[in-house]
Amino acid sequence: MKTYLEIIVPIKYDDSWFEELRNHFSGIPVRWQKDYYHITMVFVNETPEGVDMDPILKRLFSAAHAPMLTFDKIEVFSVKSGMHIIHLSTSHEPESFLALIEAVREGMKAVGCVIQSDFMLHVTLGRLRDFNIKQSKLKRMASSFSFIPFTLALTNVDYRVLGGKVLYETQLQGSVRD
Repeated sequence: MKTYLEIIVPIKYDDSWFEELRNHFSGIPVRWQKDYYHITMVFVNETPEGVDMDPILKRLFSAAHAPMLTFDKIEVFSVKSGMHIIHLSTSHEPESFLALIEAVREGMKAVGCVIQSDFMLHVTLGRLRDFNIKQSKLKRMASSFSFIPFTLALTNVDYRVLGGKVLYETQLQGSVRD
């Protein structure tokens, strides 16, 4: 069973900076994400049958604090299929957040979860499947977009079946700033 652990990023489709971003990319056929934004902490390609993840996740998150992230960049990357991803990111990845990610990934591997992808801090804002538009053009557009950086406390964590239901959820307490 494919699953993933996400930390919710509380932004909205109608935030003014996001509306300005969509206008900045007008004329480009981007499929913009609507009101569901998160950072994938770990994507699990295979979860062992019979392993109860609840106690493992409770242990991993019991002492965790809500990370404070300052989002200050719009960037673009492409996946193997050629699809381009426009995303929100940060110039400073807090050490405490990266340590939490590493602990979660190692904790899941320790019980037999198969994890094939590395962690990349990003919040998907839009996807583009037009293969005639070069990544370099999209990167130039993204880097020329200017917005006021903002800081958010990330408190809500969900463990989900890919394309399905929530298996575990928790709320992190007390924010931490690195």
